[in-house]
Amino acid sequence: MTDAFCGFGTIALADMLMRSELRAESSGNPLAPKAPHSAAKAKSVIFLFMAGGPSHLDTYDPKPLLNKLDGQKRPAEFGEAKYQFVQANATLLGSKRTFKKYGQSGIDVSDLLPHTAECVDDMAVIRSVHGDMVVHSAAQYQLFTGRILPGFPSMGSWMLYGLGTESESLPGYVVMPDPKGALEGGQPMYGTGFLPAVYQPTMFRPGPKPVLNLDLPVGVTRDARMKTLNLIRGLDKADMRPGDQELEARLSAYDLAFKMQTEAPDVFDLSKESPKTLEMYGIGDPKTDDYGRRLLLTRRLIEKGVRFVCPVSGGGPGNMQWDAHDDIEENHIRMAAQTDKPVAALLKDLKQRGLLDSTLVVWGGEFGRSPESQGSKGRDHHNLGFTMWMAGGGIKGGQVVGATDDIGLNAVKDPYHLRDVHTTILNQLGLNQDALSFLHQGRRERLTEVRGNVISQIV
Repeated sequence: MTDAFCGFGTIALADMLMRSELRAESSGNPLAPKAPHSAAKAKSVIFLFMAGGPSHLDTYDPKPLLNKLDGQKRPAEFGEAKYQFVQANATLLGSKRTFKKYGQSGIDVSDLLPHTAECVDDMAVIRSVHGDMVVHSAAQYQLFTGRILPGFPSMGSWMLYGLGTESESLPGYVVMPDPKGALEGGQPMYGTGFLPAVYQPTMFRPGPKPVLNLDLPVGVTRDARMKTLNLIRGLDKADMRPGDQELEARLSAYDLAFKMQTEAPDVFDLSKESPKTLEMYGIGDPKTDDYGRRLLLTRRLIEKGVRFVCPVSGGGPGNMQWDAHDDIEENHIRMAAQTDKPVAALLKDLKQRGLLDSTLVVWGGEFGRSPESQGSKGRDHHNLGFTMWMAGGGIKGGQVVGATDDIGLNAVKDPYHLRDVHTTILNQLGLNQDALSFLHQGRRERLTEVRGNVISQIV
């Protein structure tokens, strides 16, 4: 009887997934919700991109031996590393940060991140991530698209392609750049690549008006705007070639823009939040106001069914990112002060609203920082071993997986490539990395390139 009961559950799940797929196909809307390949733990993803490369050695991966060897040459037994700016005569640079164990899990976190540290029991800290590139642009492409060259679809576009979006009046994939400027990888790292253009991200503007022209012009009614939209749609379709993806994407954008005029203004109005919530995110404090606003808006977008949101910390010239070439202390103290409280607020807010179970939160940059010093106080880029973490969305929190060696040079225990991070994200969304593919120039392409492995300890 028990076996039969479980079998009926499987049949019911399969029927629900099939009906969802049929609804998406019959709607004619490529952004309509689609069934995952298997039962999903998460419905949406928030990628907290720390652009420039936060130092694992000064945040989540304490190295007492590195501190002991401060000022000395790297011992030969640790091997070699390729850097951009570290000189041949460089010496090891110990961390000036202090680490403390937090939560019931007793995970070590540095004093740069005291607020986020309060959430470690919900976080799986992966200390053994590695990538292939040590320059920003190529590493950023690999972080977002799985490839080191531009022209391939980003994580957000793949997820929109695979699952659609549950929101009819908001974009399914949103990027919130840092107001201080662009990054080395530029727009291509967020883009659709060869996927249909309808899966492109919506780039929000910095400041109090992330999207311009949301209000109807004075004297223009909703019905009048709808007539104009129908006229444009009719003219475009009359001249549209079959399979014209660019024009189809433009029509979809017109439809979305019209729908956003009804719902988006309310989503962007943070004044509806309680003073306690605003304070929790650091809104009103000059250090945290910008990032806090963007993370609070992220939570509001997730509530409305947006599939993938990427609020970026860091932009513009190197030191305005987590790119601490000259002075690791000055850079990381400043960048952590901007993000620590808002990140903790987001995790706590999602959890208290019951959204963390269905929202996968990922934190990290394109690489870490070098154990050797650049100059006397800085750290160079480092791709051989660094830290990322995941929380929510079915992730088993309160644990550390993987490890770098005793000076933080190489990932030596359970090393995980960036493609394994991608595979794990897809797994939590119920997406099979092989089935989520697109035929491009005669080859079935996928996010994980040659194929990744799920980080089994954390799911």
